[in-house]
Amino acid sequence: MKEKIPYLRVGTTYYKTIEKPLISGDKISILVRWNRETIISDCGKTYLSQIPKYDGFCCIPNHLNYEKIIEGFYNIYNEIPYQPIEESLNSDALKEKIQFSLNFMEHIFGEQLELGLDYIKILLEKPTQMLPILCLVSKERSTGKSTFIKWLKSIFGLNMTYIKGDSFSSQFNSDWTSMLIVAIDEVFFDKKEITERLKYLSTTNKDKIEAKGKDREEIDFFAKFILCSNNEDNFIQIDENEIRFWIIKIKPIKTENTDFLQNLTKEIPYFLRYLIQRHFHSHKKTRMWFSHSEIKTRALQKLVWKNNNKLESKLIELLFEFFECTDEKELQCIPQDLLNMLNRMFKNQYWTINEVRKILKEIWKLEPQNNSLAYIKYDIDYSGSFYQSNKTGRYFTIKKDFILQKYDEMMN
Repeated sequence: MKEKIPYLRVGTTYYKTIEKPLISGDKISILVRWNRETIISDCGKTYLSQIPKYDGFCCIPNHLNYEKIIEGFYNIYNEIPYQPIEESLNSDALKEKIQFSLNFMEHIFGEQLELGLDYIKILLEKPTQMLPILCLVSKERSTGKSTFIKWLKSIFGLNMTYIKGDSFSSQFNSDWTSMLIVAIDEVFFDKKEITERLKYLSTTNKDKIEAKGKDREEIDFFAKFILCSNNEDNFIQIDENEIRFWIIKIKPIKTENTDFLQNLTKEIPYFLRYLIQRHFHSHKKTRMWFSHSEIKTRALQKLVWKNNNKLESKLIELLFEFFECTDEKELQCIPQDLLNMLNRMFKNQYWTINEVRKILKEIWKLEPQNNSLAYIKYDIDYSGSFYQSNKTGRYFTIKKDFILQKYDEMMN
């Protein structure tokens, strides 16, 4: 039997395919640059003539009809680790084989399960199709966010990578620009320019690859981004009319199963067959496939609200705390009273009295007294306690039930 040659030459440079061991016990094939003289030393000079030669690299994603060599070019996109089972089973028989996968998908996507299945079907069958930025968020632990990322990694193998948030803002991007999926865990992007870069990359088909010591090079770009965060309220800065983010709040898993990922992995060949046989639930309506109304969620609305109504949200938090700490059913105050308490409760913030007045009158539709009247003024001391004093003014009246409703809307 002819010995397999582990070397190849691309252009004028030699490489070796090596099997890299993983902690899991598996191995992955990676391409490493190899010295010509070392090959001669190890195998002899005549061995060089047997090494396959290619004109250059290309990156052509295809999961179901994969080709390593395309018209004399070496495809750096990788074959996925698992292929769908060859036999076609009916839908019910397949569902019996993928109970873990379907239950897990329902846990992650909830009422949007069919759209979630469409999302993975698109990744499998249409890898160059643009998709929204999928964001999985939850303040709670043991929700399955990390398991979902690891499961996708098992499905798409070396075509998916994890990076840290600070890596994303780095100028060097050669480790992820040719990937299908880029997952970023524990995300907290507090700078608007990072959000803008993420939005740009999610809707472009070209980007510049840049590695240390090499010139920048334009490449085809088809990566999809998945963000995971424990910060539901402000992990990223987005605008009110943003349509590129699919934000899903994940609930905790009720019963923990330590073998859950292994069970999911065993089902992958059947799950891929199920996706292939399953018809799309949605139809392509935008350049990112899904329409805004399809992927709009309460988690998105909450994030947008928190991003664009920071003063109002802080005002609600202040008044909620006031009614929790006192027996009052309503609060009489002028805008300056509220501004003083805000500045005490939330230091290093800057708001104006006109901004507070605008929320009271234009957003909350409250009206002050026609005349200057006596009322009980509240303030906050340096220990964080509320105290009273007498004052006169054209005060507003804010009712406890109104604030409790606002707080509930804000938190849920």
